[in-house]
Amino acid sequence: MSSNSATVPELPGVLAFGLRPLPLAPLAAALDLVVKSAARRHPAMFARLGDQAGKRFLIEPTDLPFVVVMTPRADDPEILVVRRGEEPEADARIAGPLGALVGLIHGAYDGDALFFSRDLTVEGDMSAVVALRNALDDAEIDLVAEAASVLGPLASPAERVGRLAASVAEKITGIAFARPRSGS
Repeated sequence: MSSNSATVPELPGVLAFGLRPLPLAPLAAALDLVVKSAARRHPAMFARLGDQAGKRFLIEPTDLPFVVVMTPRADDPEILVVRRGEEPEADARIAGPLGALVGLIHGAYDGDALFFSRDLTVEGDMSAVVALRNALDDAEIDLVAEAASVLGPLASPAERVGRLAASVAEKITGIAFARPRSGS
């Protein structure tokens, strides 16, 4: 895992503004599919959460107009996407720029370094947050591969297209939307 010696990229304001009027239901449905697929593909990650799997996590990308609420139960993970200000109660809140949150998933940033540099804010049940972080670290999740996997037989071509799209998005935003591949 690398440190975050460079500034954590934030989504350009014009892109975030453009997302405001969009309906959240398609995003919520897509995230729900990806998380349920990840539960099937990485059962050890969800098992590692133990008693913390029933906790509700509020994931708040501070540069987006919405938040994600996740309950990572192995048998039935739940994802909600709600507008900022409409958040339900949660056991823990993790807030920071989208680049920091995605970078944590991909192992690009060290969670402790993000916390101490104040790029990441964590509130609530710290045991649950630490369990989630450790489970994600061990699983070495790649969001592009996870998203493509829901397409079954089309997963391989979808992953290639997704990696190209992630590369273009990274050039535009500075945010690494895919885990770096070994040897690249």
